[in-house]
Amino acid sequence: MTDTLVERLRAQLGGVRDGALLRFSFGTALLGDGAYAEAAQAFRDALDFDPHYSAAWKLLGKALLAIEDEAGAAAAWRSGVDTATARGDIQAAKEMTVFLNRLSRPR
Repeated sequence: MTDTLVERLRAQLGGVRDGALLRFSFGTALLGDGAYAEAAQAFRDALDFDPHYSAAWKLLGKALLAIEDEAGAAAAWRSGVDTATARGDIQAAKEMTVFLNRLSRPR
């Protein structure tokens, strides 16, 4: 991702197109740029718009893990598994379950 994309998306925040998808896209761009803490906040903002957004839960966990917040990542993925399962999003639930299992392994 490029700073240009991040800035274009940032400019749209709070506008008429603001919503879960825009916040998710913004978070994804930030994640790609290595701005993990800001990405985590963007995913939280996406979830404020739509708490049933499985992909936002998944990437929130990844962003939190990148800033070494393992407990936060695990909590996000547990919420994501519950959300994905309730929505029938089996693949997302499986992916987040794998991430949770990796966290629980001794290193």
